[in-house]
Amino acid sequence: MALKQVSSNKCFDGFQKVFEHDSAELKCKMKFGIFLPPKAETGKCPVLYWLSGLTCTEQNFITKAGFHQAAAEHGLIVVAPDTSPRGCNIEGEDESWDFGTGAGFYVDATEDPWKTNYRMYSYIKDELPKLINANFPTDPERMSISGHSMGGHGALILALKNPGKYKSVSAFAPICNPIQCQWGKKALGGYLGSDVSKWEAYDATRLVKSYPDSHLDILIDQGKDDQFLSAGQLLPDNFIAACTERKIPVVFRLQQASCFCHPALGYDHSYFFIATFINDHIKHHAKYLNA
Repeated sequence: MALKQVSSNKCFDGFQKVFEHDSAELKCKMKFGIFLPPKAETGKCPVLYWLSGLTCTEQNFITKAGFHQAAAEHGLIVVAPDTSPRGCNIEGEDESWDFGTGAGFYVDATEDPWKTNYRMYSYIKDELPKLINANFPTDPERMSISGHSMGGHGALILALKNPGKYKSVSAFAPICNPIQCQWGKKALGGYLGSDVSKWEAYDATRLVKSYPDSHLDILIDQGKDDQFLSAGQLLPDNFIAACTERKIPVVFRLQQASCFCHPALGYDHSYFFIATFINDHIKHHAKYLNA
């Protein structure tokens, strides 16, 4: 499968690149960002996949998260794909910010008119890793996954649905229980139809209850003053309770303001929050990737 390089920038002695390719799963052109650390010039490196949230492209993480220095130091290749198919000429795909373009939700749609193109789950699980492994100096046996919001949901379900595929998983402010929140009901209903039992296959809180073992260490950071937490869109408590019941190791950090002068000003849902704690997540994955 041919790759077209869109951009390349030197960064912490590695390279931040963006490529475009024709996706067989999504039947459209897709872009992804890839950071190649200095170690990639002399040997194979483990890979961390990052899944972004609603409205994002491949650009948000690579330009705002500030992960490059830590990834370079630990020798991690970091891959950041787009969040949905684009330009598929589907009626209604650009009508709302939380469904359609920029909102693939990392599921394989089964409903018309979405099922032909909106197959982000299979794209992330199968097509993209094969493409990355065929074109870059990766170690296919050392792979982890992370993400933010909708992408945090994606990271959790991909790890939980594929035991052993990823060495570790982490998330920032993930949508933990989409069958119980408005974002999830809109997306899962639109892509998968009205049968709620089909939605459960893409719900981390439901999936963790049937996860076959406890060999998955999860790190989650959540901003205390995240507007979507208070709006009931993220529901991390439901996921933590399910993990506790199944004895799945999870570190959940509710990040608060440390300034006593402004105790109400805590961490929110933005990339400023992600940039503050991204190094911890890189270290988390490096530990399990032996990087």
